[in-house]
Formats: sequence, structure tokens, C-alpha cells
Amino acid sequence: MDYAQTAQTILDLVGGVENINNVGHCATRLRFNLKDEDKADTDALKKTPGVVGVVQAGGQYQVVIGNEVKDVYAELTRLAPVGGAASTDTDAVEDDAKSLPAKVLDMIAGSFFPIVPAIAGAGMLKAVLTILSFAGIVANTSSTYQILNLMSDAVFYFLPVILAASAATKFRVNMFVAMSIGACLIHPTFINLVSTAKEAGAGLDLFGLPVSLVSYSSSVIPIMLAVWFQSFVEPFVDKHIPKVLRIFLTPLLTLAIVGIATFVVLGPLGSWVGQGLSVVFNFLDVNVPWLVPTLVGALTPLLVMTGMHYALISLGITQLTSLGYDTIAGIGMMVSNIAQGGASLAVAVRAKNVDLKALATSCGISAVCGITEPAMYGISLPYRKPLIAAMAGGGVAGLFLGIMGVVRYSQVSPGLFMLPALIGGDSMMNLVWGIVGCVIAFAVAFAVSFVLGVDEDQQR
Repeated sequence: MDYAQTAQTILDLVGGVENINNVGHCATRLRFNLKDEDKADTDALKKTPGVVGVVQAGGQYQVVIGNEVKDVYAELTRLAPVGGAASTDTDAVEDDAKSLPAKVLDMIAGSFFPIVPAIAGAGMLKAVLTILSFAGIVANTSSTYQILNLMSDAVFYFLPVILAASAATKFRVNMFVAMSIGACLIHPTFINLVSTAKEAGAGLDLFGLPVSLVSYSSSVIPIMLAVWFQSFVEPFVDKHIPKVLRIFLTPLLTLAIVGIATFVVLGPLGSWVGQGLSVVFNFLDVNVPWLVPTLVGALTPLLVMTGMHYALISLGITQLTSLGYDTIAGIGMMVSNIAQGGASLAVAVRAKNVDLKALATSCGISAVCGITEPAMYGISLPYRKPLIAAMAGGGVAGLFLGIMGVVRYSQVSPGLFMLPALIGGDSMMNLVWGIVGCVIAFAVAFAVSFVLGVDEDQQR
């Protein structure tokens, strides 16, 4: 792929730099916030070499590239200032015509997708460390284990700070003020104050206002609410402060106002929401443990298309950090991705067209490893039947894993490489049933896709 040419073509077809509020990228997609999506030539973009597909969902205009998205993004930001610089432009205006659900999804996706690599890397390190400890290679009492363990835990412990930086870019506010607010939530002094107050049966207050005795390490919702509130406070303060005083008064007042509001209102509210969601999913785990993995296993392709999977990921991280395991996102997504791979590889076997065979093989391998967009937009959606097969495989496998009570113990990109994250609990059966579930997902999807066949002449 000629990255420079592809980037230039995409830039032209989305309406030029003047039509872009901001752009970022995840593992496989360029994610644009356009001023006017009608100015983008979607049909031409879909035919552009190097572009797998185009998705308009979650308040974003998404151009699916595949594994080479980083290179295209680098060229795109070199050609025009539409990356980080544009995303901090407080004069940029969001599309007010978006529905509230679209705005919420855009907020969650825009805040989460930049930090997913750090979370996935830390989760994978935790999984590898579990294997090393189980195999007796590294003793869990050694300093080596302790250091590697803190490396894998750090991103989760400091998640309010990391997420603050990402959310600040999305909300176009000062990143360092947002990070400071996130740091306040996990400051050792505040943690000690909460601990001491709990032991003494006392309370905390800020100017007479009650401060909830809550731990915010590894939390997600409180800091997102705080940065959202900052997006209103910061421009308001900046507008009403004389220019000569803005350099110090704007951050001072923003930090003070948002910080106090976070400790008194937003932080506790976010914590209660997180706890409420945990109660709901714990109830489902106890009473209908098969329901969530089945639905996620079957519907993940549709969730990914709409961007709603980031909402699930955030819930999974919340459950993981509060309970030590996740049943919401990881299990169902793992078998769904493997099912996508099985469906695509069945197309590779059935297809007669050499190019389609090669594409389906590449997409299938990528999906089994956890990256499904090439399979989804290159095979499943254009040919329809593989999508049915993938949803069937994911649903059946999700049902099995739900019945067997399989959970994951660390945040790892869902695919075959997630299997080490299933090691934990009182025995190895969680891993064993997880492997069986992956086999079921692949086998069912492959079989259904193979039987249904592929309409090779179907218009893509």
C-alpha cells in the first residue's frame, strides 16, 4: 500500500481538512468526527485501494483500513493538521444534530480506543506472568514477579489519569488539567484520609460539603464525568477572564471548580453507577449466567459495527477491577472473534476465486487472533452468509461458556491470545472450558459457513 497516496485520497474524499473536527485511530480504523458527513464521498471511499470499508456509527465516520491503519494515520496527520492539534481546538464545534445515544457512544469510544493498546498490553503481561508462575519459572514471592506484576497493574491502578488524558483530547479541554483531576482521585493523601475515616467511623468534608469515602483507583466512570464537566467549565471560565490573566486563572479556576465538584458530586455518582452496574451483572451471573456471554457472543459483530463494543469494554474493565474477573465483555467477544475467523476460513476453502481465497485466509487468521474488522468488512458483510455463520458460532459458544461459568482474569484482546487470561481460580478447568468454547465457536461457524457457501458473484 502507498500510505501517502491512500491518506491523500481519504483526506480528499472525507471533504478535506476543513471538514474535519478531529481524527484518531484504533487497531484497524481511522475514526473521524466530521463537520458534515454528507460532504464525504462514501461510495468512492469504499472503492479506494487500501480501504476495507466505511462505517457511520456512534457519532463517528469510520474508515476501515486494517492492520496498516497506523501508517495511513501517520501520513494523514503529516499531510494536514487533523490529529492531536485539531482535536484540542476549542473552537471546533460538534455536530449538534447527533442524537444523545450517538453522542454518548462517541464519547465512550473516543475516550477508550486510544488507551486500548496500553490496557491490552498490560493484560497480556499479566497473563504471561500467570503462565510463568504456574510453570514454576518465576516464584510469586520473588522480586522479579513483584516488579512484573506492578507493571501489569499500573495501567489499571492509574486508569483515572490515563483515561483523563484520552477524554481530554475527545472533549477538547486542557489535557494536563484533566490529568491533574484524575491524579487527585488516587492521591495517596486522599486514600489515607478515606482509610482513616472508615476505621474511625467518621466522614470527610470539603468546605462543609460531604465527601464520599470511595476508592477511585482503577475506576472509569468518575473521571469521564469529571472531564465532561470540565468541557463546560473551562470554556466558560476562559471566556469571562481577561486575556492577560487567562494563563494562570483559567487552569486555577477550572481545577478548583471541577476538582471540588468531582470529590463532592461527580466522583460518588460515577462510583454508584459503576456499583449499580456491577450489581446488575452479578445478579445475571448468579441467576442466568448463560445470558450475557450468549448475547455478546452472537451480537459482537453488530456491536462493533455501531461502536457499542467500547461501552461493553468499559463495563468489563469496571467488573474486572472491582471483582477481579470479567464475565461481561471478554468471554463473549473472544468466541465471537474466533467464530469470525472460522466463518472466513470456510469461505477460503469453498471459494473458487483465487483473490477471494487469499483475502478470506488472511482475514480469517487475523480474526482468530482478535482483529475482526478485515473479516467483517472484507468477508462477512459483503457476502452476508459468513456473518450469519459467525453469529451462530459465537452465540453457541457463548452459551456453553456461560453455562460452564467461564470468566477472564485480565484484560487481553479477545482471541486465541486471550486464553492465558483464563488461568485462575481454584483449578485449571476455567481454561479447559475456555479452550473447548473456542473450538465450538470455530467449528460451528466453519460448518455453518461451509454449508451455506458463498455467493462469489455477489456485489461487494
